Amino acid sequence: MERPEFVVLLLVGLLIGTGVGSAYARARRGWADYQTVRKTLPVARRTAWLLIRVATTKVGVIALLLLGAVAYAAADTDGAPAPPGPSPSPSATTGVRVGR
Repeated sequence: MERPEFVVLLLVGLLIGTGVGSAYARARRGWADYQTVRKTLPVARRTAWLLIRVATTKVGVIALLLLGAVAYAAADTDGAPAPPGPSPSPSATTGVRVGR
């Protein structure tokens, strides 16, 4: 066997190189992903604002329809007067004073 120190140094170098190489590849993938997201962010932001605008428009239309329905129901424009309400019936304790 030729010089065991050389073999040990070679194996240590391979282990360190593998670790550094995989960290470098991971960093490159992360940078590429960051660049991709950075380019698509304005499109996603525009889409989000569009969806918010659509939702608020729908809520506004529904609120206006409900307000109109309540106003129409409150107007009661048919002209017929409402029938009188029931009159209170006398109770059994009418005319009795309590406390003296």
